[in-house]
Order: sequence, then C-alpha cells, then structure tokens
Amino acid sequence: MKYQAKTFVVIFCLLILTGCNLKKEVLISGKTMGTTYNIKVVTWFYKDTVELKDKIEKRLKDVNNSMSVFISGSEISRFNAFNSQDKFIITKDFLNVMTVARRIYELSGGAWDGTVYPLVDLWGFGRTEKEKQVPQKKEIEARLATVGFDKIVISEKGHLSKLNPSVSLDLGSIAKGYGVDQMAEIIRNSGIKDFLVEIGGEVYASGCKIDGGYWLVGINVPDRDALIGDIYKTVLLKNKALATSGDYRNFFEKKGAFYSHIIDPKTGYPVKNGIVSVSVVADDCTFADGLATAIMVAGHEKGLELVEKLHGVECLIVIKDKDGKLINYFSKGFGNDEKILFER
Repeated sequence: MKYQAKTFVVIFCLLILTGCNLKKEVLISGKTMGTTYNIKVVTWFYKDTVELKDKIEKRLKDVNNSMSVFISGSEISRFNAFNSQDKFIITKDFLNVMTVARRIYELSGGAWDGTVYPLVDLWGFGRTEKEKQVPQKKEIEARLATVGFDKIVISEKGHLSKLNPSVSLDLGSIAKGYGVDQMAEIIRNSGIKDFLVEIGGEVYASGCKIDGGYWLVGINVPDRDALIGDIYKTVLLKNKALATSGDYRNFFEKKGAFYSHIIDPKTGYPVKNGIVSVSVVADDCTFADGLATAIMVAGHEKGLELVEKLHGVECLIVIKDKDGKLINYFSKGFGNDEKILFER
C-alpha cells in the first residue's frame, strides 16, 4: 500500500510539472457560407472534440439558413420576396446582425448599406447565374430607387418592416463575421479559452497558442494574381477579431476595365477609389467584417477618420496607385511594424 501511495505521489507530481504537455492542439475544419472554416483549439489531451464539431456545424447551418441569399428558402430570401409593409418576424440571429448592420450604416454615413443587393445582382454578383457585365445607366438608376437601409424599420421585439416593399437585403459582407463570433461562443461555452477560428479569411483569436505565444494571422497580398498563401502583413492577436475586405478576388473585366463586387450604394457602380484592401481589428468579427466593407466604399480618408473615433478598433487600408504601387494607410494604433500585436 505504501508503494502504491508513493507511486501515486510521483505520478501526481509529474503531472503538475508537465502540465503543458497534457494539452493538445486540435484542428477542426469544414465548409460553410460558400467557403471553408478552420478552427484550432488548445485543450486537454483527454477531451473529445467530436461533439464540439457537431455543435459548430449545426450552428453554422442555422446562421447560413438565416442569412444566405444563395439559399432560396433562407430567412433573408423570404424577407427579400416579402412584398409588403407588414411586420416580418425574424429570428434572434437575424436581429443581432441587423442591429450591428444599422450601427455600421449610421457610423459610415451610408457607405455600408445592406439594401444594395439589387445592384449586386444587377452587376452579376448575386445568386442569379448570369453573365457579369456593365449594366445600362437606366437599369442602375431603377435599382437605386429601392436602395436605402433606412427604408427598413428594425424592431427590438423581433420583426422588420419595409417602408418600401421593393427593398431587399444582402448581408454577405457581415454574415461571415457573425458566423465566426458564433463559433467562438460555442467553443468558449465548452470550457476552451485558447482557440483560433476563421471563415473565409475572417478571424477571431482567443487566448494563446499551445506554446503560450500569441496567435499569428496573415493578411493576403491584395493583388489579383496573388496566391491565397501570399502574405502581405502579419498581426499577433489575443482576444481580438480581424476581418479583411478587398476587390482582388471577386471581379470581372470588360474592355480592359476591372469591376469589383463592392458596389457603392450611392452611385450604383463598383467602387473606384484606389482601395484594394481594408483590414479591421475589433473586439468582435461581426463589426470588423462590416466595417471593412464600409471603409472600402467610404475611402481611406473618411475611413481613417471614422476608425480613430472608435474605441478598440484599428485598421490597415491599402491603396494601389496608377503605377501599381501599394501604399499603406494605418490607423494610429496599427503601426507599421513587421508584426503588430492587438490584445484585449
């Protein structure tokens, strides 16, 4: 019995001394929202993550079924087809995103506008499979008449109302960020505090890596010929989100001119202000995702001015000049170091 007791004490002491070796880094990945998601969690060696992945898959399916315009029966598709000024009852997910969307719309002076979908579709970037081409001016003007986020009344009681029955929504520039935040919440609720979650390049980092260091996240080279793995800038994150919006992935070319999927809701045309990439760091990915798109539309001067007024928010704006040279504009807290640390 004494021998067994001594053995137990020795093993117990070894477990304490080598506690960090009792943890593992688990990779979880899959498909969602027309792209992929990737997760790294640092957890105890004995913890099973199969159930965690099942919960994440189910949650992402719920979010996608709520906010994807590419699903004909989704909540947002049903809202877009709702040709009435009556109340349209919405889920908590939809309300959460619309509440953040309204804030970004107001902060950006309408540069971000979730009702731009008719124009996105007109230019060939919507769910209808048609050739991407430059529309007629009269077609653009007709669609502009239905654009305006202020044409939707959002009730905290859980419903929307259209002031113009023809208004429709596209939340693609904010929904991925919301999906990231929802994955992060599920992981936290499972008792894991150290993790990195990503959907299509939008990221949230919590705690530290298995070696105790900060999570290292790369920003892609904002060039149409760049590969996915080509890194332009790297940042270190702890309890922060990073979202990037750019014009170099989803675009088409006609007669030597390039047209991106990011449409200015005030003109009806793809933005042409020289910005090729905007990366935003914030406390949550929903806000970072939407704000990055808002700055793409607003321009670098207004974008920087806005970010400097927001607590806990930083940004990197990249502009390509006429000679093809990339010029960086940083918010005060972003800096121009090789690796920048953002921590909350």
